[in-house]
Amino acid sequence: MRYLAGEYDVIVIGAGHAGCEAALAAARMGCETLLLTINLDMVAFMPCNPSIGGPAKGHVVREVDALGGEMGRNIDKTFIQMRMLNTGKGPAVHALRAQADKFDYQHVMKKTIEETPHLTLRQGMAEELIVEDGKCVGIVTKTGAEYRSRTTVVTTGTYLRGKIIMGELMYESGPNNQQPSVKLSASLKEHGLELVRFKTGTPPRVHKDTIDFSKTEIQPGDDHPKFFSHETETSNNEQLPCWLTYTSEATHKIINDNLHRAPMFSGAIEGTGPRYCPSIEDKIVRFADKPKHQIFLEPEGKNTSEFYVQGLSTSMPEDVQLGILRSIPGLEKVEMMRNGYAIEYDAVVPTQLWPSLETKVIDSLFTAGQINGTSGYEEAAGQGIMAGINAARKVQGKKPIILGRSEGYIGVMIDDLVTKGTNDPYRLLTSRAEYRLLLRHDNADLRLTPIGYEIGLISEERYNKFLSKKEMVEMDIERLRNIKVKPDQVNEMLIAAGTAPMVNGTDALSLLRRPEVTYAMLETVVPSTPEMTEEMKEQVEIQIKYAGYIEKQLHQVERLNKMEKKRIPDDIEYNDINGLASEAKQKLALVRPLSLGQASRVAGVTPADISILLVYLEHYNRVTAARGSSYG
Repeated sequence: MRYLAGEYDVIVIGAGHAGCEAALAAARMGCETLLLTINLDMVAFMPCNPSIGGPAKGHVVREVDALGGEMGRNIDKTFIQMRMLNTGKGPAVHALRAQADKFDYQHVMKKTIEETPHLTLRQGMAEELIVEDGKCVGIVTKTGAEYRSRTTVVTTGTYLRGKIIMGELMYESGPNNQQPSVKLSASLKEHGLELVRFKTGTPPRVHKDTIDFSKTEIQPGDDHPKFFSHETETSNNEQLPCWLTYTSEATHKIINDNLHRAPMFSGAIEGTGPRYCPSIEDKIVRFADKPKHQIFLEPEGKNTSEFYVQGLSTSMPEDVQLGILRSIPGLEKVEMMRNGYAIEYDAVVPTQLWPSLETKVIDSLFTAGQINGTSGYEEAAGQGIMAGINAARKVQGKKPIILGRSEGYIGVMIDDLVTKGTNDPYRLLTSRAEYRLLLRHDNADLRLTPIGYEIGLISEERYNKFLSKKEMVEMDIERLRNIKVKPDQVNEMLIAAGTAPMVNGTDALSLLRRPEVTYAMLETVVPSTPEMTEEMKEQVEIQIKYAGYIEKQLHQVERLNKMEKKRIPDDIEYNDINGLASEAKQKLALVRPLSLGQASRVAGVTPADISILLVYLEHYNRVTAARGSSYG
């Protein structure tokens, strides 16, 4: 029996990392928002790795924070280890990674949601979309509760027709033995969305007291940790170490001897798994020449004995998993607390989405997170905040916010998904971003805070602090440009740093361009002003040292923007364009790109196709303009 349970501006289905960001964004923008989850105890749950960040992923968390999202603030409150990765490389690939106390992370995020105005958190299982005249106007739950809404965001993660697979054992389930969502898949299909079957997995968890840490290598956090949120200034969090070990010859033998029991190779798994996060059995087969693989032992929290065995994702039977674990140095007597498993689930083919993450076939329906074919908490959060922002803006009668590939990793990810699609769970990598020197960890606030402020997710106080930082950086660069330095002031320092001494005087800015000279070294000769923070100094140093490379990328962005400004009308019929290849007609009709720039990135569309399309658009625009003037 159905009954009307409530009316909202925005409904978000699923309270994982995408759903939390979507609901918080919509509510903070003033929309009455319902966040519906199968289990209130699983809000912001980490069913896989209890960590946030890493290469490209950490960049996304910084971007979510710069837009006014919550993930960065939440991990800064709940981390048990913070570490900057790739510090020996250039700033484009510096990446912050935090080990989370997974239980604190959930509880703090849930508390934030519960205390947010305009946001209602409720337990219930959405089973059916209410679609009227091609528009999603609400949902119906398993109990018959009907919630009406002006926009709906689906962020169901890996729950859609979820199936756990472990050796010969298979059963319907969401992650961590939660209820799966079965009927919502059928409703999405019924209303015209094409779904695919994907797979992901997780490793076993083991008891801390049964690990022999003396046979492993300690991996401590940073002595002076940096943070994800631009609002976090200090932290008193106690840091716990992680530990490194390796698979052994015995590990590889156990796996090879039991491949006939591995669902991946027996044909029991139909879903496509993540290319960049393979199971241990997949790694042993694909990289048969490698004698060993890294295994990281990571604590799941301060108040638990569970350790996450990173690098050992598996769907092998339980007895084989235990044998694999005990063949690894340091784990010879280990006790397994939870089994690893694979999980299959339904995902939406993402080329069915506009860049706003609204579906093309159902008006006012948005999707975000793993349902769009991605993997990872960070990718989910990046999509979640954009879907929440755009659902709210649709309610408010405003144009969607669409980040370009040169504005953020979030823009790269969404453009990849909606333009190219994905054949396996999509993971963000720094190599996917052609403008990665512009999309650094350190400058996410400079890139995106103005957008966050414009849409109402960044406070006046935070925006003013941002403007002050920006001004201080610009003033300091100008200050260094105008300070003259003599050889006798710096030559001793330069020789000690391993670089050539100066013969003639120069300005401090030119001196800082030298690869061997750091801002800290320069300060011994040219002291900075007291207002300059370490973050500001880092920004000055990067902008000065990489000015030439940054300028080159900005010129490339200018050329890209010219293509992006050439809009393609909605009513274009690609089949009518003479000379366009058949594959291009088919792919362009499917993706329906919004601009010539997006069209150029569609798989199967060649530069020759783009030239033909450009000529056609120029003719089309002339004819349209002529018609308009004749009617005038």
